[in-house]
Amino acid sequence: MLTSRAAILALVICVIALSLAYPLREYIMQRAQISQLREERTRMEDNVAELREREEALKDEAYVEREARARLHFQYPDETAYIVIRPGAEDEEEIDPSEPKDPWFTELWRSVEEADRPDPDEGL
Repeated sequence: MLTSRAAILALVICVIALSLAYPLREYIMQRAQISQLREERTRMEDNVAELREREEALKDEAYVEREARARLHFQYPDETAYIVIRPGAEDEEEIDPSEPKDPWFTELWRSVEEADRPDPDEGL
């Protein structure tokens, strides 16, 4: 059988183990959080470096001119701009199937109306 000394020793060991469990769990959680924050910091530093490179590129007048001509189709006043239209392109409407046909609020109202009308099969 158990002696009183063995019971007290077991109780003390249990109390010590329980008193160390919570701080150990907190320590492990904090280490994981520190690791996550370090990864986030690395990503942000990379983002800042990319933004600084972009800022340097935007300081170059030739780069800004190239981007304005390519993206915005700007030209100088003495230049003539031509737009080439393929034959039959006017008849074909380029509709992206992923884009909604109606505005978001129309889609929302339509879904509310559909939710108000239960299916006839559900009543069975």
